[in-house]
Amino acid sequence: MSAASSTTSPGTRERLLAAAQEELIEGHGHLEMQAVARRTQVSVGLSYHHFGSKAGLIAAVVEEFYDRLDQAAFAGARLSAESWADRERQRIGAYVAFHYDHPFAPLVIGPLSRASEVLDVETAFTRRQLAAGARMLEAARRDGIVSGDIDAHLTIALMIGGIRQALIGALTGERRPDPAQLTDDIWAFMAAALRLPAEAQSGPSNTMRRSRPNVQQ
Repeated sequence: MSAASSTTSPGTRERLLAAAQEELIEGHGHLEMQAVARRTQVSVGLSYHHFGSKAGLIAAVVEEFYDRLDQAAFAGARLSAESWADRERQRIGAYVAFHYDHPFAPLVIGPLSRASEVLDVETAFTRRQLAAGARMLEAARRDGIVSGDIDAHLTIALMIGGIRQALIGALTGERRPDPAQLTDDIWAFMAAALRLPAEAQSGPSNTMRRSRPNVQQ
């Protein structure tokens, strides 16, 4: 297949991204453009046509991961709980489940998070999380759901950093904790930070046991 015909083939970019992700997983964060081209049976030049460089391809794979995470747990999440506390607890369950189910997650939050080629992607996603989380907390504070004394921007930064560190430990340790228990532990940390009433902190947590998001890889 020539580069010219491949350029117009539907799904070529998606196939390159999928192949690059597989190469990164198998190579523990290392990738060669020729290996990606072999997996997709296209020319090396076509990979450069779509992504510009190896760094561009790696960044695109990480960006796709975060786009799917956003759909699973944030902007595109379908959360069925009625109360604010139960809904946010359900969101944590979806967040944990996504990372547990996705084979690329340990690399994204581990070694690749320190790679220069993905720093811009990481920074952009974190800024979106911080901004959206601060807006959510400010609205909850106005509605009297969380304490009016909390600083929304500082609190969300502490929570996002704490959750990320918990996931790094869970995904890179010798034995992964039960996802439902991890969800409970993370929620207990969040509920305490938000000074939620006792009934909101200790409500039933069966989101992870009842259903897990279907993560397409």
